[in-house]
Amino acid sequence: MNSSETPVAKRRVTDRFLDVIERVGNALPDPTTLFALSALAVIVLSGIAAQFDLSVAHPTTGEIIHPVSLLSVEGLHRILTQLVTNFTSFAPLGTVLVALIGIGVAEVSGLIGAVMRLLVLKSPRVLLTPVVVFCGVLSNAASEVGYVLLVPLAALIFKAAGRNPVLGLAAAFAGVSGGYSANFVLGTIDPLLAGLSQEAAHIIDPAYTVSPAANYYFMFVSTFLITALGWWVTEKLVAPRLGAAEDIDGEEHSQAAEEAVKPLATEEKRGLAYASIAFVIMTGLLLWGLLPADGFLRDPSTGGVLHSPFLKGIVAVIFFYGVGLGVAYGVGAGTVRSDRDVIKGMSQQMSTLGGYMVLVFFAAQFVAFFNWTNLGLIFAVEGAQVLKSAGMHQVPLLLTFIVLSAMINLVMGSASAKWALMAPVFIPMFMLLGYPPELTQIAYRVGDSVTNVISPMMSYFALIIAFVQRYVSKAGIGTLVSLMLPYSITFLVGWSIMFVIWLTMGWPVGPGVPAMLDVAP
Repeated sequence: MNSSETPVAKRRVTDRFLDVIERVGNALPDPTTLFALSALAVIVLSGIAAQFDLSVAHPTTGEIIHPVSLLSVEGLHRILTQLVTNFTSFAPLGTVLVALIGIGVAEVSGLIGAVMRLLVLKSPRVLLTPVVVFCGVLSNAASEVGYVLLVPLAALIFKAAGRNPVLGLAAAFAGVSGGYSANFVLGTIDPLLAGLSQEAAHIIDPAYTVSPAANYYFMFVSTFLITALGWWVTEKLVAPRLGAAEDIDGEEHSQAAEEAVKPLATEEKRGLAYASIAFVIMTGLLLWGLLPADGFLRDPSTGGVLHSPFLKGIVAVIFFYGVGLGVAYGVGAGTVRSDRDVIKGMSQQMSTLGGYMVLVFFAAQFVAFFNWTNLGLIFAVEGAQVLKSAGMHQVPLLLTFIVLSAMINLVMGSASAKWALMAPVFIPMFMLLGYPPELTQIAYRVGDSVTNVISPMMSYFALIIAFVQRYVSKAGIGTLVSLMLPYSITFLVGWSIMFVIWLTMGWPVGPGVPAMLDVAP
């Protein structure tokens, strides 16, 4: 990368700004600690709110809602007796674990990695960039595969094609991280965020359900938008700045990455053939249950698909597809030789969730305390009144929320941790203004995704810098941010425009999701 293209003064200003972002992010406690402190803060605030009787009128029933103090004997008893059930009944917990077990088999067997390599290696050179971005977007359905495999692989593929390897790395990183929420298949992030949104929606409507497929329509279309935007930025903005492959000052020395760029072995091809057969059979069964008017996967009472066992059980569908395709590939490729290998794959995926389980325990307490104390409802009603009096309408309000989510993402990396903190405040507030939780969740996902590629707090940011340093030895945080900033800005503008069009047209963001809620005037 030719550093002379960027003025020294500008680089210093950028570096100072990035230093501030890094210091602020590092000053924050671990997300788990943050939730523990937040839960304690809710207990204290509930006592203060009860002391001053900060009550509001329920927006639909007119009932006066009083704060409930947890700084009392009754509050202590409730905390002690329901601490365990708060955790075990937390909506995101079971859905994420089930989905990850299934995807874990597909990942450990080698299926996901083989599919990505096949797509990238077999693509015509003229379509290399969009395919890399597209594969990056798809890879976010399966944990860290995109970061660990696709990003270094894309660099090698571009180098083999006579192009700057850093350009391929940037395109892959943009798809994997900048387009994190987009996909045309449901991944682990969908049930996770939906569960948090549902818990937050219960502050207003205890019967409200948020499906893991609640954002599917919007995210399906977003897959192609992010691919197109990533392609344009790579070729029109980033490529001219990086220069040719000869301009790099480092070399790739990773034997694992060199192996990854090789054509698929015979065993891998056989595994993909077996997985393809399994996919056809499973999809055929799915269509058999959905297409006929009396299909066994439709709603038995109405014959519809909207509230059918299929949509309600979409996490189970993800599980069965992951296990079925993963086992089929493993049998063909020789990576699965017995049931022990399947269980090993499931266990290996679950063994990585220790930190997540601890985080969920404290997040569940925070959400439960927030609901018990009525603080969520009180904040929602008061906040909704402030927003109404400010006169902000749907489009500017939600665009402001997108920008807010993008800014918070610069100092707090975990998507689930941020949403667990933000959802109990913003979802009830926006519900009182008529905006369904699924719509608020979309706005959050857009904002949270677009700044991933320039956030030093993103968990894989340091790994991506290490990949860049293989080709640009002096690369640092400023190097990577300056490389990825065009993607971040373009994704923010382009995705926001798509969001505004979607709102204006009144299209549902997912199956059965209303464009607006009926709320009391």
